[in-house]
Amino acid sequence: MRIGLLTEGGYPYATGDARLWCDRLVRGLEGHEFEIFALSRSAEQEQRGRVPLPPHVTRVHTAPLWAPADDFKRWGPKGLRRRVVVGDGRAYGRRERRRFAGHFKELVAGVCTGAPEPFADGLYGLAELARDEGGLSAALRSETAVRALEAACRAPGANRTAQGAQVTDLLGFVDQLERALRPLALDWADRLGRVDVCHATAGGVAALPGLLAKRFCGVPLLVTEYGVQLRAHYLERAGEPLTPAVRALLAAFHGRLAGEIYRSADLLTPGNVHARRWQERCGADRAKLRTVYPGMEADRFATVGEAADQGDPLTLVWVGRIEPAKDVIGLLHAFTEVRKAEPDARLRLFAAPARTAESAAYLAHCQALAAQLFPDEAADAVTVGESPVSFEEIGGPAAPRLADAYAAGRVVVLASVVEGFPVSLAEAMFCGRATVSTDVGAVCEVIGGTGLVVPPRNPRALAEACLALLGDPERAARLGAAARARALELFTVEQNLAAFRSLYLELISHSPARGAADRVPFGLPAEARVPGRWTAPGWAATTEVTA
Repeated sequence: MRIGLLTEGGYPYATGDARLWCDRLVRGLEGHEFEIFALSRSAEQEQRGRVPLPPHVTRVHTAPLWAPADDFKRWGPKGLRRRVVVGDGRAYGRRERRRFAGHFKELVAGVCTGAPEPFADGLYGLAELARDEGGLSAALRSETAVRALEAACRAPGANRTAQGAQVTDLLGFVDQLERALRPLALDWADRLGRVDVCHATAGGVAALPGLLAKRFCGVPLLVTEYGVQLRAHYLERAGEPLTPAVRALLAAFHGRLAGEIYRSADLLTPGNVHARRWQERCGADRAKLRTVYPGMEADRFATVGEAADQGDPLTLVWVGRIEPAKDVIGLLHAFTEVRKAEPDARLRLFAAPARTAESAAYLAHCQALAAQLFPDEAADAVTVGESPVSFEEIGGPAAPRLADAYAAGRVVVLASVVEGFPVSLAEAMFCGRATVSTDVGAVCEVIGGTGLVVPPRNPRALAEACLALLGDPERAARLGAAARARALELFTVEQNLAAFRSLYLELISHSPARGAADRVPFGLPAEARVPGRWTAPGWAATTEVTA
């Protein structure tokens, strides 16, 4: 069958977990034909180029969310644009302006009051306007849009924080809103109308083209969320310098968008029960939910996992990205208690190089704290001193491969205060390691009784759990063996591919060929559909992929 794969900021450009699971999905389901629709987040991401694609990927469509659309100035000298110009240079006439104003008022009324019906009507109305007349970017930044937003914020029943929005807040929000709604101006919905199943690899903005294909073409929509986009939005925006009014409006918009996606999708596949609870709280129907765990390559850890006695029995291992959410500082304080009871214990932290200035600053702070808490120790007057805590890079001499990091000890520890699906714990389970972790995110679901779990931000409890396993190697070995068996059963690439293969067939079996007289699945060839009037903006590109 033909699969339209929707991505944002990941496959086929970026590296990391989001790219890996999409690449494994596409390569594993070689019996299907894939067409990729990618929303990129930066120019640097596109300049790095795409990953090599298999022959059954026929086309790649790319649209940036980072560049000003349609070559217009974002704001005039007085902050607003009175004349609305579409992507092909034509100005909206009076009828189009009136049509835009009506739909935009519905959209912002739903954002400010929390009502789902006007939000959905406004969203699809703007999409139809973009289909008939061209891009929406200039219109969404026009004076008409700002005045409609101001009226919605001042209306009775509006969000209390939004009611106090100033002009600068309104301008800031419509700027963010234009970027989020940029997929409405794409011609992707018509292209997606030719596929059998539309698969959005994330919620939020990435699923917008799928919503339109579902609405206008009747294409079955599958939405996968390994990290809930609404939760990710809350966490990302918390550190940005936004005013309370802009933050409240953005949170309301993404909440309404998530609700509409969950209502319209035919199937939702959260990556764990933690994500599933978020979706249910946002209005997702339980009958549509199918939990599908991420698929991981077990072969990379086979050598370590089959050698249970490998590694120092008195070494604690931590693997991940060093950032505030991982609470490495709390782990260091917990290790002070471990050292009091077990003087020969060591803590080895393996991490990839810091990507951001914030991560680099946090790493420097952790290293300084470790040097203060654990000064270099020497056995005698002629031996070079060595700290019991070491910060090492994955790919370095001590750990050239990821599996080598887990092989350094027999107990793996996780001290996070915020976590989605704990990838490092699943990797440790593949390596047959006993684990000590904090009860956040999907940790308990992943561990499933094969490790010790303590409350977050509790260094004393974390230290006691670590000491319990360091002092009882047989128990640690039993837990490690059980953890490996659980990981091989639940978290392999094979089970992930089997799940999505079955879901694709389930969707297509309940969605017969659109427009076919005999209603036979796959009875409508792709070339039988005549494209509509969607106006493609100049900033969206399509690439043919040849085998």
